[in-house]
Amino acid sequence: MNLNLKVWRQKNSNTKGDFKTYQVKNISSEMSFLEMFDVLNEQLITEGEEPVAFDHDCREGICGMCSMYINGKPHGPWQANTTCQLHMRAFKDGDTIVVEPWRANAFPVIKDLTVDRTSFDRIIQAGGYISVNTGNAVDGNALPINKDNADNSFAAAMCIGCGACVAACKNSSAMLFLSAKVSHLALLPQGEPERKSRVMNMVAQMDKEGFGACTNTGACEATCPKEISLTNIARLNSEYLSASLSADK
Repeated sequence: MNLNLKVWRQKNSNTKGDFKTYQVKNISSEMSFLEMFDVLNEQLITEGEEPVAFDHDCREGICGMCSMYINGKPHGPWQANTTCQLHMRAFKDGDTIVVEPWRANAFPVIKDLTVDRTSFDRIIQAGGYISVNTGNAVDGNALPINKDNADNSFAAAMCIGCGACVAACKNSSAMLFLSAKVSHLALLPQGEPERKSRVMNMVAQMDKEGFGACTNTGACEATCPKEISLTNIARLNSEYLSASLSADK
């Protein structure tokens, strides 16, 4: 198939960007979206132009690096899918595809489609862990855990930190990401000792990073490639309220 691409080009966060139009030809419907971009970049290099910068790593839908806003939706038209797992059969011959980076003050553009998501890392560093000496691996059944809690914790832990929730939210809120990171530890006995300080510190860091407020529109859940549930945000609010009421004055 032959496609028209409108791609956001921006030298760095301090310069103004704009859309550039490119044509790519003979694209296989079985290619992934990132493979199609590889073809585009090879074409640009051959023509003496600078290739489009974009994030990628595993290309298996696990790492969360492939942050592209495609035709007005994070990660493109398929549900519960990352950009690297989006295949070109989702489009038709002659289509025009608009590709942008995440749009959020807390995710400044580094170059073209690449954004700085280290704000997520700093939120995790503020408390998204348990302070233990790991030593040797313990048996998986060493601690009895209610199955519902284990299932809900696992579902929350599926968050890959891609930032699609932020990109989809009209307020650029990181609440779905944060709630997933808080929930998967709050539901387990290993996370209990630091439960209150964790949520307080992580929420404070999120606010410091400049993410917007949550207004429960649900755009985050609708575009999340791992289908993280909004119920995690309700759990986060409950955890935060409880920690706030019992905090040392």
